[in-house]
Formats: sequence, C-alpha cells, structure tokens
Amino acid sequence: MDTRYLKTLVTVVETGSFSKAARTLHLTQSAVSQRVKFLEDAFGNTLFDRSGTSLLLTTAGEIVLDGARRILGIEDSVLSKLKRIKERQRVSLCCTPTFGTVYLPGVLNRFMLESGSPVDLKFLLHSPDQALEGLISKEFDIAIVEHCLDADLSMFQTYPLPQDELVFVSAPQLNLPAPEMDLDDLLSMCLFARKEGCSSHQLISRGLEERGKSLDDFAGVVTSDDLRLTCQTVLSGGGISFMSKSLVCEYLETGQMVGHYVKGFPHTRCRTVIMDKGRENDPLLRSFARCIFKVMDVPSPF
Repeated sequence: MDTRYLKTLVTVVETGSFSKAARTLHLTQSAVSQRVKFLEDAFGNTLFDRSGTSLLLTTAGEIVLDGARRILGIEDSVLSKLKRIKERQRVSLCCTPTFGTVYLPGVLNRFMLESGSPVDLKFLLHSPDQALEGLISKEFDIAIVEHCLDADLSMFQTYPLPQDELVFVSAPQLNLPAPEMDLDDLLSMCLFARKEGCSSHQLISRGLEERGKSLDDFAGVVTSDDLRLTCQTVLSGGGISFMSKSLVCEYLETGQMVGHYVKGFPHTRCRTVIMDKGRENDPLLRSFARCIFKVMDVPSPF
C-alpha cells in the first residue's frame, strides 16, 4: 500500500478536519476524502464516525491510525538511514602544531578505521586564538589546543586532556647544566621561539616577566613556526628552545638533546578538546573525540 494514504489519515486526525488536512498536504478536499475512502475499502471498515458535528475515529479507525503511525515511523527511519549512507560525512578540525605533529596522525588513522563509512576530513594547524575564532565562525567543528590556564573557554563545550609539559632543550655539546639551571645561563643562548599568540610563547613570556626579564634579554631570538627546523637547529647546537616534551621525547631519551628546567618557571600548559555548545551529542564529533582520548591513552568522557 502506498504510504501516502496512511499519511493522509494521520494528517486528517491531527488537523481535525478534511479541509485542514487538504491545506496541509496541498491537496483538494476531494482528494483527501478519496484517500480515506480508499483505506476504508481496503480494510473493510469505516474509519470515521461522520454522524456528529466533530470528526471522530471509529474503533477500527483507532486501530488503523495506530498502525499507520508505526508504519510511517519505520519508513522515516529507513529513509533516514539510507540518506546517511548516500551523504558523505564531513569533519573540519583545527589543532595546534604540537598536537598535530605528535598525536594527530594516530587520531586520524584510528578514526578512519572506526568510522565505517566515507568521511571527508579537513584539518588545519593554527594558534589557539585562530582555532577558537574558527569555531565561532563555524569554519571548524572541533579543535584541540594547548593553552594557558587563564584562557577563557566558557562559551564552548570543553573536555580536558592531560597537561602538556614544556622544557628548555639544548644539544649536549653546549654543556649546559641539567636538569635544573639558572635562568641567566639560558639567557646567554640564542632562543628559537614560536610566534606571538602561541601558548608556548605566552608561557615563556610570562615566566620571564615574573623575573623581570623579557625575550629581548636572550643573546638572540629566532621566531619560527617550523617545529622540525627548530628541532634540527637545536640538535646541531645552534641554540635552545622552549617546547613540548612530547615533541622531543625521543631525542631526550637517546641523549641527542638535553632537557633543562628553571626552578619556579611555568613548565606546563593545559590541553583541551573544544567544540560548540550544543554539538556535544553529534555522533560524528563524539566518535572523533573518542579517538583523541584513545590515542592519548586516557579515559574518554564520551
């Protein structure tokens, strides 16, 4: 049976009259009456009691209405599932370069394996401020950023990840004291730093300011967004850098780099998964976020 007839019956009941149902369905009243008559003939029962001034269902009509609603619900569910198969799902992601370098490849691989259907992925590496601006403008669906503790994320839905530890790094041939050293010993070196707006830049600037110093007090400062270039320069003994331990853990473990800490200096920053409020129940975003927590080997809130 064509489900349009069942939908017509449901609409007549919900609107309370044949004429209102006709307007809702963009049909003539005669066409609505004919569809109801078709159902009555098909089921061999009168569906409406037409003896009074108001439109009332008969007992048979109640039974057919209940079945119609069930059938239409099943039809809607099937069509919705088929539509999702045809439609290509999309996720637009932004993360900071540190997360993108260390963790993003593993997250993307796991997500593509677990998603079970074709998904278009767009991901860009940006500073925390740019990532938040992209969320606000709807350019991004989800972001993962490292940020300072006082960052205002109140307008977003947030999920904290383990804090990120930062460390000053140098090449062994520079013979700098480790693990703890005085700030003045570091200031005699050339520093490879991130640009303003990056949380590592904010963190080191804050630590220096608390001690009455600034980046200008280093022997030299090279600002670079190229983390690989920074690592290679530090390995060659060309200077020091203040960067995430996760980026250089292999070099530290093999002794190719030395880690340095300044007592009382801020060496940790927050790392957070961020999305718009109201989107935390989006199945695709929840699936992607679960992959982030799995790759970082921490319990997932999803």
